[in-house]
Amino acid sequence: MPANPRIDNWQGRHVWIVGASSGIGLATAEALARAGAVVAVSARQAAPLDDFARRFPGALALPLDVTRLDQLQAAAARLQADWPSLDLVMYCAGHYKAQTAEHYSLAEMLKHQDINVTGALRLLDVVLPRLIAQGSGHLSLVASVAGWRGAPNALAYGPTKAALISLAQCLWFDLAPRGIGMSVISPGFVETPLTAQNEFKMPALITPDVAAREILAGWRRGTFEMHFPRRFSRTLKLLDLIGLASDRLYFKLVQRITGGGA
Repeated sequence: MPANPRIDNWQGRHVWIVGASSGIGLATAEALARAGAVVAVSARQAAPLDDFARRFPGALALPLDVTRLDQLQAAAARLQADWPSLDLVMYCAGHYKAQTAEHYSLAEMLKHQDINVTGALRLLDVVLPRLIAQGSGHLSLVASVAGWRGAPNALAYGPTKAALISLAQCLWFDLAPRGIGMSVISPGFVETPLTAQNEFKMPALITPDVAAREILAGWRRGTFEMHFPRRFSRTLKLLDLIGLASDRLYFKLVQRITGGGA
């Protein structure tokens, strides 16, 4: 029994992706548009959004900053006026910069929170009333495997992704009885502008197009939590279980694998 209503036909469905100027968000928007969905794309950078709208007739480019509630409200009002329904909303906006206690930056910690978590809360403020009024639709939050357990260099990023996972779980209890799908997407390493900052060899690195295929497959199955690539994320799930059984063993294993920590 799936956790959500399955979505196996995108023809004519209306989808809003926030954080769609590059990486996973853009690749997913392209995959949905090719499958027949009508897609609105949002991000701070207008040029890639305009390019997307030129390539896919009927698509909408809605540039905005997720730290600005008024801009999200304006975009939601446009979709309310132009679209008969809102069938799926995906929050893919994110910020990442490696952070450790030795080089602690409050400004960076708060920037991660404002974009990765509070930005999602602002989006909820403008889309939840419509989804609930419809009694249909689907909401997806893009988290990360970094939100499952603590890891080196993830002092700022990891807690924000853990917050999104918890947020999605709580929302599922409220939305599922109303017929609204709720999912959380926890990728491993994907070739994006954010991961390009990493100076280490990223295991099981995949392209955004591969990630998009995994996401559409998850929506088709009605999955609540999607995690990929499986050869990597299943290993992390095992480490998570080890951590639940013994934090000491978990810390030692992660130190050995990553070379991080004392």
